[in-house]
Formats: sequence, C-alpha cells, structure tokens
Amino acid sequence: MDIDSQRVLRLLDVVEQESTLTQRTLSARLGIALGLTNLYVKRLIRKGYIKCVTVRANRLAYVITPRGLAQKARLTLKFMEYSLALYRDARRHLHRVLTSQVQCPMRVAIYGTGEAAEVAFLVLRELGLDLEAVFDKEGGAKFLGFSVRSVKEHREVEYDLLIVARLDESSKIITRLMALGVEKDKLLPLRASVQSTMSQSKKQPNKRTKMVKADINRLKIQDQHKEAIHGKRR
Repeated sequence: MDIDSQRVLRLLDVVEQESTLTQRTLSARLGIALGLTNLYVKRLIRKGYIKCVTVRANRLAYVITPRGLAQKARLTLKFMEYSLALYRDARRHLHRVLTSQVQCPMRVAIYGTGEAAEVAFLVLRELGLDLEAVFDKEGGAKFLGFSVRSVKEHREVEYDLLIVARLDESSKIITRLMALGVEKDKLLPLRASVQSTMSQSKKQPNKRTKMVKADINRLKIQDQHKEAIHGKRR
C-alpha cells in the first residue's frame, strides 16, 4: 500500500470522526505539511469523497460522503492486508537475525509497546530468549507484565541488543535513540530495509523540505495528468 493511499485513508478517517477541523489541524493529525494537506483535501473533494460545507460565516466543515465511506472501506481492507504482510516480514527478519546469534548469551531489550512489540516478544519466546527490559519514549506503563522504562534510562540496563519494535518512522526513531546514546551496533529494526540504511545516521540539511516539495510536485503532476485524460474523454 503506497504512502498516498495511506494518507487518503487517514484523512477520510479523521474527517469521518470530526468534521469541523481546519486544514492546519488536519495537517497536524496527518503529520504532513499544510500545503500538501490542502492538495489532498482538494483532490478528495474533486473525487466526491468529501464535501466542504459552510457552518458559519467564517467556518467550514468537511463531511465524508457515501462515496468516501465506500473508498475508506476499500482502503481499510488494503491496509489490513498490507499490515499483515509487514508483520510477517518483520517476524521472519527477527527470526533470521536472532537465530544466527542465539548460540551466544544475549540480553535483549525492546523499544515500543504496540502490536509490533508483541510480535518481537513472541519471537524472543520462540527462540528461548529472555526479555531484559522494555523501553518507550515515556515510562510508567505496563507491557505484558513488564514495567516500561523511559528510553532515557537505557544506560541503567545491561543489554546487547535493542529491538526497535516500530514499523512506522523507524529511521526517525533510530536517529533519536542514537542521539540518546544507544550504540548503533546494538539497534535492530523490525524491517530489513531499515537496517540496510542505518549507516546514514546524520540527517541531511533541508531533507524534509525537499521531500515535502517533491510530494507536492508529484501530486500536482498526477492531478494534471488525470485532468488531461479526463478532458480528452470529454
């Protein structure tokens, strides 16, 4: 499932839950730039997935349409299939990496407390490995009976490997963990593709700005292409 489809699904979901949102709020919920949010909103309105209605003189609301609900259902099914495939790949990746090291005594910790962390925990159990600690951005919660510690306390725990149990934004999390002093050689992401790019630990200047501009240009080109095709059909 590509990033465009994921953003459309998220936008439709947010609009269905709360219609009286500004584009700035939508931008924050989606985690993308305001200009990019504006393009997505315009596209969904043009496709008939949402409509814009005037609530007050200076207030607009976005309402999901029956066509939008049908599209949301289709995208939700695709996302479920995509997620299941990701979890299967993550499990295989962990098995492959950990099996090659299971002969040596290994102390393993997990960063994260979601479903991906549960997958990591099950793999550890399957291989007969004990879990030393569970870290997250903030501590204080519980995860499968373990007390979750703030990742800032990682130096207080002895571990040989820290599984980054997140399937989204893994690279950003790894960069943040390294900034907190976690050794790169001890980090094990769930996705093999992320592990292969971990050598690029320093953020390139203006990288996010360039990515946002590229996304906006790509959407504009896609829309212009579709409008040209639609015009020819007329």
